Amino acid sequence: MGKMGGRRHLTRFAAPAFWPILKKEYHWVVKPSPGPHPLERSLPLLIIVREILGLAKTSREARKIIAEGHIKVDGRVRRNYKYPVGLMDVLEITKLDKWFRIIPYPVKFFKLHEISKDEAKYKLVRIENKTTVKGGHIQLNLHDGRNILIRVSDPTNPEEDVYETFDTLKITVPEQEIIGHYKFEEGAIAIVVDGRNVGRVGRIVGITKMMKKRMNIVTLEDKNGNKFQTIQDYIFVIGKENPEISLPEGAW
Repeated sequence: MGKMGGRRHLTRFAAPAFWPILKKEYHWVVKPSPGPHPLERSLPLLIIVREILGLAKTSREARKIIAEGHIKVDGRVRRNYKYPVGLMDVLEITKLDKWFRIIPYPVKFFKLHEISKDEAKYKLVRIENKTTVKGGHIQLNLHDGRNILIRVSDPTNPEEDVYETFDTLKITVPEQEIIGHYKFEEGAIAIVVDGRNVGRVGRIVGITKMMKKRMNIVTLEDKNGNKFQTIQDYIFVIGKENPEISLPEGAW
């Protein structure tokens, strides 16, 4: 396989397998710009507009639609046709009054799931890391490249620090106001974001500790009572009692 990073161009053969493109039709394909999501877990806006939504027949038409400001991601206009769109991002087609959320989906890996205008006002983000910054405040590093600062009134007793890695936040977009917090724990509802069970939804019923936290074995139970397992790195909590986002019919 050809190299995906370090170059300005990307061959179709080296592109991620889940991209909905014909590998042998042309040699080159648009390469996402460096941004909030890595190449292997994102789709460039041009491919979404042309191949998935079918709003354009050619690359030139797709680039024009994007450049004119008809596409928003997480509430902000994006005019770069290479902009990487990834997990849980909210996509808006302004002229059509349509909204979509990028969610993991069996086999296809990613799916544009149509949502309502009200649901498009927020997104879920997973906490990947947390650090203490100047003044004793807590900085949360999220899966989509965002950083949110949690201000602490007393650094010696940081009562505001209730967040852990792999927890999920529900935030407004584009304002980034935290309106929900869902812990990674037994009983939580989660969706699998990678691996052979990608797209499956279940309630966490068991967590087996391993040497590395990301490699913990997580057991989930779907709505039909079927149990399946994956590693913690592939788990994305989406709610406590019920999912906080809409899902494709039959998923939960």
